[in-house]
Amino acid sequence: MTDLLAALLLGIIEGITEFLPISSTGHLLIAERWLGQRSDLFNIAIQAGAILAVVLIYRQRLWQLAVGFATQRDSRDYALKLGAAFGVTAVLGLIAKKLGFALPESVTPVAWALVLGGLWMVAAEVFAARRAAVLGERSAITWAVAILVGIAQVVAGVFPGTSRSAATIFVALLAGTTSRVAATEFAFLVGIPTMFAATAYELLDVYKSGGVGNEDWSALAVAFVAAAITAFVAVKWLLHYIQHHRFTVFAVYRLVLGAALLLLVPAGGYTAVEQSTARLRQTTGSGAELRSTRAAGHWPQPATFGLSEYVPQVAASASTWPCIAWNTSAAVKRSGSGSRSPSSANRRKK
Repeated sequence: MTDLLAALLLGIIEGITEFLPISSTGHLLIAERWLGQRSDLFNIAIQAGAILAVVLIYRQRLWQLAVGFATQRDSRDYALKLGAAFGVTAVLGLIAKKLGFALPESVTPVAWALVLGGLWMVAAEVFAARRAAVLGERSAITWAVAILVGIAQVVAGVFPGTSRSAATIFVALLAGTTSRVAATEFAFLVGIPTMFAATAYELLDVYKSGGVGNEDWSALAVAFVAAAITAFVAVKWLLHYIQHHRFTVFAVYRLVLGAALLLLVPAGGYTAVEQSTARLRQTTGSGAELRSTRAAGHWPQPATFGLSEYVPQVAASASTWPCIAWNTSAAVKRSGSGSRSPSSANRRKK
């Protein structure tokens, strides 16, 4: 598989899963087990593509809020509640960052989050339906809903696999906005400043660390466009789907995927490939150092990477994970080229 094809697939995965209630971060963490880890800049770019799609879809609504902010009470009230939700997320998100919360790189926590999130979605659907039967369909966004949505975004960022869209939509439904369409719209609109801010924050961090100059820009461009197009289609479809259907199908999908991962992933949540890759990182240092070595024309010898231990472990795990045999040769080549990010722990919070 070529690098451009792998980038295309990752962009498509991001675009489809970013705004569906199935967790984009969880899917990307899993997909990178086969397609290879990417740099933080790459992950920022595909997220920006998905955000752009939502801005285009809600461009008229955003313009209405902007124009009517000074003259229309409803528009001003709605915009202020969006700002409040974003403010809560920003403050709590920075606190979580300072406390050292980071996304785990093992699959097991993601699998459990998918399962538990699926069960929670089923229960929330039932409870929300009962509230709607008693209260009737309510489209209004209260201040309580706005604050809780802001908190839900942080929770989704701390626990990968939770899904930002699922957490925010169902919190809004349970807090009194019984209309699925209204709850989804608010969740997506508050996601725009939240994700733009997270993207800008991480882009600045990548720039300061010097990771911009070593990027494969052609692969990044392909993934960005793929994420934007697929996100546009996915969100359009979802907005039409929820007008007549519940979110149950997404809950079932999460349960099935999470259970499958728990059955396939070895104890500890890491495959032999991932364990060996971690050892390579400890031995060789950062990806920037590897890229510097390559740029200078000095290719490290296999012994430097401990490949004598690496390949047998990969072969032994071929029956555990599909496509491991393909990943073996690809991973060996990539470990020499240094084209992968040393860690995805600084991935965006979702």
